[in-house]
Amino acid sequence: MPIKCSAGCQNNAVLKRPKTGDALCKDCFYWAFEEEVHHTITAAKLFTPGDYVAIAASGGKDSTVLAYIMKLLNDRYNYGLKLVLLSVDEGITGYRDDSLETVKRNEQQYGIPLRVVSYEELYGWTMDKIVQQIGLKNNCTFCGVFRRQALDRGAVLLGVDKIVTGHNADDIAETVIMNILRGDIARLQRCTAIVTGSEGAIARSKPFKYTYEKEIVMYAYFKKLDYFSTECIYSPNAYRGHARAFLKDLEKIRATSIIDIIHSGECFSVREGVKLPTQGVCERCGHISSQSVCKACVLLEGLNKGKPKLGLGKTSKIREHLEGTVDDPPSGGDTSSPDKLETNSDNTDNKKIDFNW
Repeated sequence: MPIKCSAGCQNNAVLKRPKTGDALCKDCFYWAFEEEVHHTITAAKLFTPGDYVAIAASGGKDSTVLAYIMKLLNDRYNYGLKLVLLSVDEGITGYRDDSLETVKRNEQQYGIPLRVVSYEELYGWTMDKIVQQIGLKNNCTFCGVFRRQALDRGAVLLGVDKIVTGHNADDIAETVIMNILRGDIARLQRCTAIVTGSEGAIARSKPFKYTYEKEIVMYAYFKKLDYFSTECIYSPNAYRGHARAFLKDLEKIRATSIIDIIHSGECFSVREGVKLPTQGVCERCGHISSQSVCKACVLLEGLNKGKPKLGLGKTSKIREHLEGTVDDPPSGGDTSSPDKLETNSDNTDNKKIDFNW
């Protein structure tokens, strides 16, 4: 016997929500999904009328659903936003070039203009070339650091007021776990924030902060949205993958584990007197950084000098290298937690940027 929709509409249910366990028909699921995102946006006051908002678009399920939802809610509730799609071309043949074709179709489907910035344009390197230099062990460190800054630089070029990203509840819970495992107090304190970078920089917000990844996939599937589903060819050894596997095991036992972890992260506080890194501005590019020279500049200098592992060691060693006081370590030497900055830095761009490398 078919199960009826628990929303009381008398239609047959077609799915069971992973987040709540409710059995819903398509239309009630759509409404519940959209209204929850709307509530997240309004409760956190993410936007004000007239904001020019860049949607970080990769062509994947999260960013595609985000673009669709932002367009829909902007029209339905008259947010008064001007929207633009902002994509980063990392230069990964057989992956990013294909996903960018999806974003270009989304541009036409949703009527939102698109701007693409590339690693080659900004840094003079592509990920294909970087992988040739560094291999597959540390490549996510380079890509993560460069991509975050590339988004900020693209936003500055567009002159937007805010950036929205497709980070979902699963992503944030994974980040909490990763920071706990690393003992990274500074990032653990801010990784659950729904808005980052609002102090003198372009603010980034996460409308999907409380939205489960499975529900995003279900929404995209039932809506028949056009998205790219292939995983990055260079990320099989990414550190985040281990946190993701652990989180999925927890979710099987307790479906609310994802939200519970996020709420735990939100309640985290640092004891008074504990010294935390203070954010300043990179003396080379103007990007916000807790060091005198930001991670992107250090990594880029290493690549340009033929020392790709320059930015992968301890801070003191990196400083010595920048000052030219020590030689490069052997190629098989310790790289000291190469994945440390892989996925969860919340650094954002200062609007005053020198684009000359």
